[in-house]
Amino acid sequence: MISRSSSMRRTALPALVLLAVAGCGSPSAGGGASTAATTTATTTQTSAASPGATTSAPAATVPDQLRFNAKTVDGAAFSGESLAGKPAVLWFWAPWCPKCQREAPGMASAAKDNGQVTFLGVAALDKEPAMRDFVQRFGLGGFQHLADLDSAVWKRFGVTAQPAYAFISRDGKVEVETSQLSEQKLRERVAALAGA
Repeated sequence: MISRSSSMRRTALPALVLLAVAGCGSPSAGGGASTAATTTATTTQTSAASPGATTSAPAATVPDQLRFNAKTVDGAAFSGESLAGKPAVLWFWAPWCPKCQREAPGMASAAKDNGQVTFLGVAALDKEPAMRDFVQRFGLGGFQHLADLDSAVWKRFGVTAQPAYAFISRDGKVEVETSQLSEQKLRERVAALAGA
């Protein structure tokens, strides 16, 4: 009798979970829930409701700023969403910028010394040949650089002048710094990201 009742509860639980998920509605139904949040909730509930299923980590939260596609200075496709769930530093620069030129060696060094943090350069306000030359001249080939020719990525992060930085934590928190950082301050911020 006890095992029969317990069996009925296990059968009813997945049905209740599905009803609860369906009752929340879809983002297009005016519920206002984001697609990423809905997907994460559904995945978590489904794996919890399935007996014997292996649980996987919930899908990483994708900040709105990372919902972009761009090209690198070498012409390769890049999806901002690939950074979700990883600590990352975006460095906004321009090839002709004296401040960017001065901080480039420190940026290359910080990226090399912190392999657990993803670095991404976001170049704008110039043409691709000048961007590629800047990367080569300052030894910045250790991480990828976007050719943000129309400044679309800059706009997503609210960047209007260079240099600027976006620090993205594993949990999707984005902090934008629009003033130049010393190499020491940059390393402190990167260390905080790596440890979080």
